[in-house]
Amino acid sequence: MLPLYYEFQNSTKILSGKNALENITYELKGLGASKPILLSDKVLEKIGSLQKVIDAMVSTGMEPGVIFTDIPADSSVTVVNQIGEKYKEGGCDSIVAVGGGSVIDTAKGVEMLISQDVKDLMELQGCESMGRGKHVPFIAVPTTSGTGSEMTLVAVIKNIEKSVKMEFISNYLLPDAAVLDPRMTETLPPKTTASTGFDALCHAIEAFSCNQKNPLSDAYATAAIKLIVENLEDAVKDGKNRKARLAMANASTMAGAAFSNSMVGMVHAIGHALGGVCKVPHGDAMTILLPYCMLYNYKKKGDIYGELLLYLEGPEVYAGTPSEKRGEEAIKSVRRLERRLHKMSGLPMTLQEAHVDKKDFDAVARTALNDGAMLVNPAAVDYEDVIMILNQAYE
Repeated sequence: MLPLYYEFQNSTKILSGKNALENITYELKGLGASKPILLSDKVLEKIGSLQKVIDAMVSTGMEPGVIFTDIPADSSVTVVNQIGEKYKEGGCDSIVAVGGGSVIDTAKGVEMLISQDVKDLMELQGCESMGRGKHVPFIAVPTTSGTGSEMTLVAVIKNIEKSVKMEFISNYLLPDAAVLDPRMTETLPPKTTASTGFDALCHAIEAFSCNQKNPLSDAYATAAIKLIVENLEDAVKDGKNRKARLAMANASTMAGAAFSNSMVGMVHAIGHALGGVCKVPHGDAMTILLPYCMLYNYKKKGDIYGELLLYLEGPEVYAGTPSEKRGEEAIKSVRRLERRLHKMSGLPMTLQEAHVDKKDFDAVARTALNDGAMLVNPAAVDYEDVIMILNQAYE
């Protein structure tokens, strides 16, 4: 059924496949840029992933003006502000972000600073309050297949003083181009591959089931789910499997486009709170919470996941399952995938395994209820519901 009204934006150009990195220079020149700031982190610098991007750019006639790699796993307003100063000091005219969600979200923060000509990111807090401003050419090179940040209108950046992850939302945060090159993810360890892949699955499932879903977001979400189911375990088993790696990169990007336009729900609301309060890695939080939150929504709203069984298990299982049982079977399918990934890589399945202390449940629940993702969850959620889910997911 078509919603009475919806909006969908997907303006990022996708460069996907063999030697995609070698096209970065061409894209920057086309955007009128010649001196980018290159953002990444210490791990990617150490393992050589960043160097692959530098080599690809140099071989095609462009060198970074500034290279900044001091971006932590959970970036912050302080880091964004620091990079903004480096950008101006270096006379840079564009941004290339090489990394996972933290690096790309940091780059979006810097883009906001430069485009709006401010020194402190906190001056721009407030949902969708930002206008276009000055155009800052921006290319994202994801090195994980999970966050989908290269395709989203959202930047999640931590306010360290308040121990909360803030969401900045604007139509003007999308990169000009996203580069999907299998060389960027082939060094990911099995556990990280599993965690980020499950994050992409969560994006797609929540995008498909939340209150702002629409036909275009559904198309991206279901295509992403199919690719994840068919390729995630192969990528975990063999990190050098470039076919599986490229498929997962595309799945993550499509899931990002889906949830950027339809939003997510309670899994992310609670997951953001677990990250802010208990320092649980985002992908691990998504893995642990997804089956319990799906079951909660299923019990409250009925068979909202039934159609997903087709993409999770294939046409034979879908056709052989009574229509009224398909949602329940879809949840079981997600749980089975979680168990297989746990066995293969040690991916945590409980909050206890993620070292969460029950004494923090109250703070997590209160923080989660204030998260914007709760607004579009298909079922209403209150404090007691969040506590119940946290207890269910504990052990």
